[in-house]
Amino acid sequence: MIKSNMRWGVAHIYSSYNNTIIHITDISGMETIALSSGGQVVKSDRMESSPTAAMTAAKRVAEIARDKGIGGIHVKIKAPGGHNGPNNPGPGAQAAVRALSRMGLRVGIIQDVTPLPHDGCRKKGGKRGRRV
Repeated sequence: MIKSNMRWGVAHIYSSYNNTIIHITDISGMETIALSSGGQVVKSDRMESSPTAAMTAAKRVAEIARDKGIGGIHVKIKAPGGHNGPNNPGPGAQAAVRALSRMGLRVGIIQDVTPLPHDGCRKKGGKRGRRV
């Protein structure tokens, strides 16, 4: 068996309906290797969360990570989640993962790390909910 000497990193992808942020750290998560967002690569605000912006940001991040010696990544996808936020990631998450793998980084584990409430505070909206 050949022991590979490949360095691994963790790609934290935060994908909401307003923006996509891609942050690559070392395996412990303590040291930032590369960081980019959809807002850094497009001009208009409405395009920040688009798959195109996420792909461009992922390409930029993957380039920096490869230059620093990262060969493979574990992916952690996070949606806003929590108390009132949506629990499913925005449109940029899938495009970002695809772009990272296309850039030559080996993808290990893909994990969903969306924060979920364990029944803390009461949700807003009143007794009968939000009436539209």
